[in-house]
Amino acid sequence: MGTLRADEIGNINRERIQQYNREVKLLNMGTVLQVGDDIARIYGLDEVMAGELIEFEEGTIGIALNLELDNVCVVLMSDDLMIKEGNSVKATGKIAQVPECLNGEFVRVGPNPSFLLLLDTIGLMEMGMLKQEEYFGGAKFMKIGDLKGLFGLFMVQMQLLREKLKVLDISYGTGTGNTALIYHHRKLMALSEADKPYVIKVLEDGDLQTLGMLDYDKRLTHSFTAHPKVDPFTDEMFTFGYSHEKPYITYRVITREGVMLDPVPITVLEPIMMHDFAITENYAIFMDLPLYFRPKEMVKGKLIFTFDPTKKARFGVLPRYAKDDLQIRWFELPNCFIFHNANSWEEGDEVVLITCRLENPDLDMVNGAEKSKLENFTNQLYEMRFNMKTGAATQKQLSAPAVDFPRINENYTGRKQRYVYGTILDSIAKVKGIVKFDLHAEPEAGKRELEIGGNVQGLIDLGPGRFGSEAVFVPCQPGTTFEEDDGYLILFAHDENTGKSEVNVIDAKTMCPEPVAVVELPRRVPYGFHAFFVNEEQLRQQQAEA
Repeated sequence: MGTLRADEIGNINRERIQQYNREVKLLNMGTVLQVGDDIARIYGLDEVMAGELIEFEEGTIGIALNLELDNVCVVLMSDDLMIKEGNSVKATGKIAQVPECLNGEFVRVGPNPSFLLLLDTIGLMEMGMLKQEEYFGGAKFMKIGDLKGLFGLFMVQMQLLREKLKVLDISYGTGTGNTALIYHHRKLMALSEADKPYVIKVLEDGDLQTLGMLDYDKRLTHSFTAHPKVDPFTDEMFTFGYSHEKPYITYRVITREGVMLDPVPITVLEPIMMHDFAITENYAIFMDLPLYFRPKEMVKGKLIFTFDPTKKARFGVLPRYAKDDLQIRWFELPNCFIFHNANSWEEGDEVVLITCRLENPDLDMVNGAEKSKLENFTNQLYEMRFNMKTGAATQKQLSAPAVDFPRINENYTGRKQRYVYGTILDSIAKVKGIVKFDLHAEPEAGKRELEIGGNVQGLIDLGPGRFGSEAVFVPCQPGTTFEEDDGYLILFAHDENTGKSEVNVIDAKTMCPEPVAVVELPRRVPYGFHAFFVNEEQLRQQQAEA
């Protein structure tokens, strides 16, 4: 773990470098004393500034870092093959600097790539710290599990038996934390829906340290969703857990002071998988979708959850501070499954849910069992409306397939917003690009593929053999008084042709296919699940708390 070389830093703030005007006459000159390992030592450059862009005779650009009298260290933005000792260089007067809003830690979590089963394996966290001209990167493992087939059935039954006999105390968690991340009450947490949160501390050099499981003073006695919601206006966190035993769903509220309130059981008829939910200013939305916990299916080599295509999809809208579920309103829509919601808000008498809807959620497909059928495993962006006055429910398709991992400017969580950023999936569920939707525009009818036009405002194709991760939106400014799409998208990308991985920073407003910055990484980043950006203020808060 440490500061990377120039070839590992990549084209920091490439956009600003490209805008640099080479015709400007510059007087601050220097001479190359030594070059190697993509670093040049320069004599001269008496008035150079730290972080200033330096131009070499061959057109190569570098960044001045260590400043000593007549010995300036310049990190090169490309290889050093054309640079020779004695060559002239000139200072540009331009500073290469990561935008202030991107000072922080970009973290992505996922399963152990050694296991085909993605839902219950070791947590691998890949992190990168962006700060001015520096980038730090690395990876950390967590714990392992493997639940599939006859061995998986045996392990499930043994765990259930051990729980009933009180031999196994699951109040200490099961140790995965491989799905998503959240920041609340000065804590960064790694999450998995079958487990409890694990608190992760970001160290000053960008490294990560696992501090341990969080049980909220032993008030958390059940699992904790991988997708809790933090209300940006109240700083409260809303969460739930699901179980194979009653109550099948348990809803919780965590105050801005980090206190978990009493549990609210949610009544559903069978144990289900509920991967996500949503909040508005006044409600929490639960999804009773027909993906059922049926361990007997595992003897057939299948996963523990089975989809029933004969059942309706149900959505429950509950006042978000309710003490029980007596006030919940249930709405029915055609059969489907949902992994991820984008956002939800209130509009007159209606509660609006923007989500990625899936008609064929056969989980065995995404775990390698039937990859030839993955073309049917396609999500589409949908708008669903639940009328609290009439009890009516409607839905409208907003996109062609295949879109998932929707993200928004989270300053608008639970409130009406305009833009949604999603990942574009190929036929085997790899992320091949990023799409930007404008919810104020109508979708173009009859589209079978995602194309610019209608409500599709931007498309970025990562290129042949290049695949990415969930793109996280980082706003330039806090709050909702600025333009909603004024910010950046950050994602990991991997080139299967070259074996190289990198972090891409994209202008979310323009959706220009040329990244604002590209940070090459020293190792491959395995494909994973969700990512999270911890800003500089959050880093200071969590370190003070620790």
